[in-house]
Amino acid sequence: MPLQPSLSTAQDSTMNNPHKVALLWLTTATGAVLFVALQVFSYVNDFVRAHGATPAITFEPEQLWIASAFYGCWIVTVLVALIGSRKGQWVALVLGSLLVMLNTLGGIVDGLRDGWHIAFSAVFFITLPGVFAIAAACHHIKSKGNRHVDEQF
Repeated sequence: MPLQPSLSTAQDSTMNNPHKVALLWLTTATGAVLFVALQVFSYVNDFVRAHGATPAITFEPEQLWIASAFYGCWIVTVLVALIGSRKGQWVALVLGSLLVMLNTLGGIVDGLRDGWHIAFSAVFFITLPGVFAIAAACHHIKSKGNRHVDEQF
């Protein structure tokens, strides 16, 4: 009799399928995009409400490239998770966890400056799906192997 608890086949195949893990990372990436969109709309709303009295935020081209590369790393995480190999899952886990942490911290700092709704949206749109993606990636790495989707522990 095995000492480890066994999951049902549906739960096991859901957690061991690399495409499901990649979908969770894609959901987290979509949450990051929604957070940035909400943040931009919030700033524009405050700018219009103050009739342009708030200082305009301007970016140098280098800063725009860095921001684009930073948010572009989200799609790299998804693509690496789609590979499905153990090494790919580790890279996706490390890169995705780092992005979740940095985006959450950045959102909370922006929320302290711009209002609680920004901090809440960072936690809701980025951290919540990120925790599920991290858990699924960890479970996928700990499983017996990437090719044995329907096997029990």
